[in-house]
Amino acid sequence: MKLNFLHPTASSRFRPLLAVAALASLASLPVRADASGAKPATTCAALSERTVHEYTILSATDLEATGDVPERCRVLGVLPPEIVFEVVLPAEWNGSIVMRGNGGYAGNSPDTPGSIRASERIVADGFVSVYTNTGHDRTAEPLGTFAFNNRQKEIDYSFRAVRLTIQTAKELAGIYYGRPPNYTYWRGCSTGGRQGLMAAQRFPKDFDGILVGAPVLDFTGTQIWGAWNALALADAPLTLSEMEAVAKEVYAKCDGLDGLEDGLLEDPRACDFDPARDLPRCNSVATDQCFDDGQIEALAKIYGGVISKGEQVFPGQPAGAEAAPPSGRRRTSGWQGWIVSEDGPSRQQVFAETFLRYLAFEPDDPEFELRDLDFDEDLGRMDFIRSILDATDPDLSRFRDAGGKMLMYFGWADTALNPLMGVNYYEEALRVTGDETRDFFRLFMVPGMFHCSGGLGVSQADYFASLMAWVEDGKVPQRIEASRVVQGKTELTRPLCPYPEVAVYDGAGDPAESASFACAPPGAR
Repeated sequence: MKLNFLHPTASSRFRPLLAVAALASLASLPVRADASGAKPATTCAALSERTVHEYTILSATDLEATGDVPERCRVLGVLPPEIVFEVVLPAEWNGSIVMRGNGGYAGNSPDTPGSIRASERIVADGFVSVYTNTGHDRTAEPLGTFAFNNRQKEIDYSFRAVRLTIQTAKELAGIYYGRPPNYTYWRGCSTGGRQGLMAAQRFPKDFDGILVGAPVLDFTGTQIWGAWNALALADAPLTLSEMEAVAKEVYAKCDGLDGLEDGLLEDPRACDFDPARDLPRCNSVATDQCFDDGQIEALAKIYGGVISKGEQVFPGQPAGAEAAPPSGRRRTSGWQGWIVSEDGPSRQQVFAETFLRYLAFEPDDPEFELRDLDFDEDLGRMDFIRSILDATDPDLSRFRDAGGKMLMYFGWADTALNPLMGVNYYEEALRVTGDETRDFFRLFMVPGMFHCSGGLGVSQADYFASLMAWVEDGKVPQRIEASRVVQGKTELTRPLCPYPEVAVYDGAGDPAESASFACAPPGAR
């Protein structure tokens, strides 16, 4: 049992979570005042005095303006036991807070150059910027090793770090500016998407607006899926040249199903691609243009999804990500790295192995190998980690009642995280919370986009601006304009439509222009 942080009694296992309620009571805020253009009401140095029982301030530093980044106060602190957080407060505040999410197994220091640049971009727009490492240091504890015999760090990574950090940030902002925030926003992709969904489900009053990109919401299922795919290819590997042949057959069969042959699948679920039926078989040895029985079987498993006790328990990879991006971009399959790797284990395999060794079971087993996984028996041994780590609760009624708004986007050609995970969750939320779910939660699927960005189609869009307009002005996002930009040149624009609507070509205009498309229900072509 992972109980090294507490006395080993049932009542004490979750005692650290009581600190959440204590901190929340300290950070409760009055009705919002207009804080636009607010200036500091105290000094940056005074914030260092805020070391209290609930958190420790390590430093509070005045930073001069540089370029388009304004003068600011940067606060670094620790929430016990090891949650490092950063709050950056601009000298002129627009009245809102933005907390950004993490990626992968998190653990990134706020002092890394990339993290500093990200916080500077947020502050440059007048927001207070907030960030946390989620309770561990990835340089000392890479991937899932932080969770080895440490339940506290599992809980911190799962949800506690984000909860305590945003509550602390609200308190510090209130002290620094002498008034509460107008709005508090979350934005993140991948793990950051899961964190945003988790906040809406567990702590529905923490954020007014939540931007959720490609969320690994079923974290446990995703790692099982990664193990399934890696095992499928272990004895029948595929090359990137062979993936080009797969892509050719997929697009020959399905590209025109949406009414336009443009190298994009508007909704891959309409593509009835069957490797056993549609791929050429080799008479003897596999080549780049044909496939042997083992490869056909491996592909069928990947497209078919995880099977346990005769039933699918996690969806298969949708068709469409096999292709390479257009000319002028990196020429690789969308499967490269995540599913197919020619130089070592795939990312799916690496992520699955660390999960199975350090998070999935009790006790931890650092020697666990993928081939040891029993898909019929072992999945039922992961109930605890599911209960704290997966953001799969479809009941968003409390978030709705709190007045929150949430915008989620997912690339249809994502191979890091299965896009059907997002679609299935949204449909379940509609079923549980009702049709009015669309009044506060909308999903935008992006044809051809890889993980969070890039890929075959459009991938650049200002989702956050749409979310802000929804939260602050009541402007419901009916469509979001997106583009594909290569080497500074816009090659393609296309509208993103609120699910289940899709972009429908008018049959006459330039297919590279967004104006030639309307958002309409599926089948309205």
